[in-house]
Amino acid sequence: MRIGIDWGGTKMEVVALDRAGTVRARHRRDTPKTYDACIETVRDLVALAEADAGETCTVGLGIPGSPNPRTGLVRNSNAVIINGKPLGRDLEAALGRPVRLANDANCLAISEAVDGAGADARVVFGVIVGTGHGGGIAIDKRVHAGFQGIAAEIGHYSLPWMTPAEYPGLTCWCGKKGCLDMYACGTGLELDYAEVTGARIKGREIIEAKRAGDAVAVAVYDRFVDRLARSLALLTNIVDPDVFVLGGGMSNVDEIYEDLPGRILPYLFGDSFETPIRKALHGDSSGVRGAAWLWQDGD
Repeated sequence: MRIGIDWGGTKMEVVALDRAGTVRARHRRDTPKTYDACIETVRDLVALAEADAGETCTVGLGIPGSPNPRTGLVRNSNAVIINGKPLGRDLEAALGRPVRLANDANCLAISEAVDGAGADARVVFGVIVGTGHGGGIAIDKRVHAGFQGIAAEIGHYSLPWMTPAEYPGLTCWCGKKGCLDMYACGTGLELDYAEVTGARIKGREIIEAKRAGDAVAVAVYDRFVDRLARSLALLTNIVDPDVFVLGGGMSNVDEIYEDLPGRILPYLFGDSFETPIRKALHGDSSGVRGAAWLWQDGD
């Protein structure tokens, strides 16, 4: 039995999966405001899941940000209370057993590689298209975090092939300009609409307006798809995965799966684009399931 925990900005979720991937326990708690309280909440969630499962389980944790593979300190997290903290060591001390940590986008990738939309593929590139733009890689159904532990941090390279109107780009929360985290995501869709109209509305409202034929919303959606296509084109040029699996709120916009492939091809250093682009099979549960799959048979 494997336990996975998704450390979200507002909620923490735990699941216990059996060997077949069936959920044997699921619980949620609000994410506390202090670091020590978060450690206690994780401990409590593990205890609840193990009481339901009836056995001691392995524990994996998906987090915003990533642990430095040499120091163990968390960095690059928008859950700022864990930055600079030895989260893995502190959790192991609290739980009395080894704990594996991974970036939440890597958890999406491994979840979908093990028993999701990429189960038939060797190299799965998971792309989160939600509030931000992030990525994770699974190879042979295991996370590929990279030597520095920052593989697939795609939200913080610049929007590829910027147009003159886009250059030098919006200032990202990381301090740099032009990051994809400000473009190829729901936030980017909303910011583009606000720039044109002066009104900040939710992404789902923009999509509804687009479907109703609103000219501004259609143009904003078109730019969003083109920017997402540029990201996937660059990833294809570098990684050329067997499949892209999309997660996050914007992944539920069904039109993008029809619209993306033709927009990717002009940016490729190649003569065709055949890579499948699929919606995450496990949806919002991919992150927590992927955290559980950080432990595999034989580990």
